[in-house]
Amino acid sequence: MPSAFTLITACLRRACLLLAGLFLLVLSGCSHQNGNGFINQMRDGKPQEFLQTSVDRMATLAMRDNLNSLYRLMGKLYLRNPQELRKSGFLNIHAAVKQVRLAIEQQQPLPVLGGRKDLAALNYAMSPEFLGDRVGAFIYAIGSMLVTAHGNRTEFYMTDAINPTFVHNAARNIEKATWILSQRQNQDGQPLLFSNEISEEGSNLSFATEFGKVVARLDLLTQMLDERYRRIGLNYAQSLLFLNFLPVQ
Repeated sequence: MPSAFTLITACLRRACLLLAGLFLLVLSGCSHQNGNGFINQMRDGKPQEFLQTSVDRMATLAMRDNLNSLYRLMGKLYLRNPQELRKSGFLNIHAAVKQVRLAIEQQQPLPVLGGRKDLAALNYAMSPEFLGDRVGAFIYAIGSMLVTAHGNRTEFYMTDAINPTFVHNAARNIEKATWILSQRQNQDGQPLLFSNEISEEGSNLSFATEFGKVVARLDLLTQMLDERYRRIGLNYAQSLLFLNFLPVQ
């Protein structure tokens, strides 16, 4: 039987969605006023955005961009490691990326990893014993870790809580994974996966750059989350210090 908190939360979401829909309906009637950028921006928004604080919206956009970075990296890794695409059983990169994307975003296991997720999947995917599609397994492991660190969500609303410590830890794990990607070798002394390259012919540091963007977004979100919860505590402490009653309207 659902708890009282769950019922209240569900009612709150339905009420906000209804109000958002009515607001967008009113805005649609004002669309004939050319040059009103604010109205145009509001009409382009989604009703569920009214259930998001600025930090919630930032976290949602950061998650979207981070996952897209992983999918771009996946395509690049397949180009540099075509033997892994053959192991995947798919005829082209697009199909292979789609399978991993769906598994990450729907929080489904990747068969080649035997039900492993998060750090367990990452350790297995980058071990010499792993014989499957290492590119798909590596990207899935990082993607599933990101989703887990954000409370098993990819979109965030006022009723959700994100632990900044877990987000910070995810950023550090990606830094370690990037190092493993560039350093770990097989029995023949070859990289488990070819990625960055510095040679006489030229340099290719696009992998490190893309991973760096993911880490930067996670670190920024960590700071935003820390500040939000710090301000909540400070505001409450100030109300006690100055004996101020909290506003009710």
